[in-house]
Amino acid sequence: MRRPVVVLAVLAGLVALSAPAVPALLKYGALPHKSDGPVTLLLAGVAPRYDEGAPVWPWPAKPEDYTGNTDTIVLAQVRSDGSANLLSIPRDTWLSVPGYGWGKINGANPHGGPDMLMNAVQNLTGVRPDAYVYLSLYAVRALTDAAGGVTLTVPQRMKYDDNAGKLHVDLQPGHQRLNGAQAEGFLRFRKDNLGDIGRVGRQQLFMTALSAQVRSPLNWWRLPMMVGALDRTTKTNLSRQQVGALLGAVLSRPQVQMHTVPGNFGFRGRLSVWAPDQAALRTLMNKHFRDPSDPHALGVAVVNLDAPAGSAARLKTRLEGLGYQNVWIASEPRGPAPTSVSGLSAARVLQDVGHGAVSQATGVSGADVTVRLGTDTPAQ
Repeated sequence: MRRPVVVLAVLAGLVALSAPAVPALLKYGALPHKSDGPVTLLLAGVAPRYDEGAPVWPWPAKPEDYTGNTDTIVLAQVRSDGSANLLSIPRDTWLSVPGYGWGKINGANPHGGPDMLMNAVQNLTGVRPDAYVYLSLYAVRALTDAAGGVTLTVPQRMKYDDNAGKLHVDLQPGHQRLNGAQAEGFLRFRKDNLGDIGRVGRQQLFMTALSAQVRSPLNWWRLPMMVGALDRTTKTNLSRQQVGALLGAVLSRPQVQMHTVPGNFGFRGRLSVWAPDQAALRTLMNKHFRDPSDPHALGVAVVNLDAPAGSAARLKTRLEGLGYQNVWIASEPRGPAPTSVSGLSAARVLQDVGHGAVSQATGVSGADVTVRLGTDTPAQ
């Protein structure tokens, strides 16, 4: 008789542990699975709005409607093998916001909501987010407490009081475990003479520490509480399919790489801004955020070995018309040969070339795919 009692006790314990995640599970009902391609998310921490007409001071925060400025902006790409790349976008990044004009990226959300912010991120990085996740001011506090705290190294003495913003930070330097309120103060602290970039560095330190904690098998029992905390403090348009893909990646124990939009401090009038280095950013995006299953993002070199004159230029134009973003013409010694395609996703690119065969030959230096046009290329 003892065995059924033990089983019932274990089941009751599992139900109790899973209870915080029930609302999210009912909402999405997703099972973990391996996705065909990466899921790219826009993560944004939204600043609260305060009721300036309230008869008390400090002014109380208005009910969260996720329409405030975005203090934290991260482009996260998660792949089915569990690898993830996170790009921190400083909130003072200066760019042309589609539908609004030039300004800091953190002002996109108040003027046009998630769509305008996602368009701004795409305009900056060249990558379109698949979905967004907005986090309220209280998300970090709730998530950290649900995780049992987060252990990290505080780099310096942090002492700051902002009664209006209800922010009180009092942290000593050194390796320590932060509770939710302390983690929130650690991330919102501004008095370090590094401005926005200092905050980005602390965000990355926190996310690295939290990721390590989530990956630990000792913390599996906390996951339902963390899911519940996020569900209560976020707004998102994630689909069930995308949630299932993310769960599948998490179960693969994700390996996370952190990046920051390269650039420099500058001024636009009296505004202090972060001016992105577009060339360096393109290099970073091509290296770390390119979808390996999408041939349109590959670097394609076209070589005319023995095709009619102008064939390479015509193929380059046709591939660009199909959405390929990085196609160029390369030179090699001419000679009789059939058309061949070699390199990453060669079979997929061959479909767009329209003739030839996949080859294992070494490609042009710097190219993901090399198309060598030969004697079988039709004249145009």
